[in-house]
Amino acid sequence: MFIDVAFLSDTFLKLCAALPVTLGLFICSFLCGGVLAVGVLALRMSRWPLLSSFAKGYILLFRGSPLLIQLFLIYYGLGQFGVIRHSFLWPLLREPFICAVLALALCTAAYTAEILRGALLAVPSGQIEAGQACGMSRFLLLRRIIAPVMLRYALPAYSTEAILLVKSTALASLVTVWDVTGVAQQIIQRTYRTMEVFLCAAVIYLLLNFIIVQLYALLERRLTPHTPANPCHRSTQTGHQRRIVCTIPVP
Repeated sequence: MFIDVAFLSDTFLKLCAALPVTLGLFICSFLCGGVLAVGVLALRMSRWPLLSSFAKGYILLFRGSPLLIQLFLIYYGLGQFGVIRHSFLWPLLREPFICAVLALALCTAAYTAEILRGALLAVPSGQIEAGQACGMSRFLLLRRIIAPVMLRYALPAYSTEAILLVKSTALASLVTVWDVTGVAQQIIQRTYRTMEVFLCAAVIYLLLNFIIVQLYALLERRLTPHTPANPCHRSTQTGHQRRIVCTIPVP
């Protein structure tokens, strides 16, 4: 198979020119989804059955249906309602980029809310009771004890969700958002060179996800500086016997 280096380099540069659109999709949906997830988590943990049931239904709906269908319903379906077409939101909701961000944010919020709920339930009750015994207010307890511990527990799963969100931005090309995947499809329609173009696109997504993984690893090390990467981190050697000393952090 002949490798056209000139075509690959030209294609890679054209796809990189569309990278800001992909990054915009990811950053906007990631931030909006994170804020929305906190609200959904508050409703999910509410003692009011109506609010808790609403959050459960929201999570079930967006986790149980394909993201592509959600995107199509938002992009093609909202315009079917006259109330929305004549509202002040219509100039925004008719834009493909806004619809893609909305679909991605709503979907990732459902997954993130469950990640945060699991992390919240994993916070040791002894630490909360210790904070209450010290006279901490609810806000101070949340800021100094619950939120930091919850973030440490949620970080591994949340990093996976961020990676999945990056890959999900490729679906925006189906509603005429010219991100990396959308530009790749345009190039393929002109050149019919599917393999080379999609390989260049895959490299870009791979680099993006690699950067995200490294950022999360750095954040995890900063949040847990006292925890070694490997619990069995120290060994001693005496004669023919080797002893592994394991340090297991106790909450």
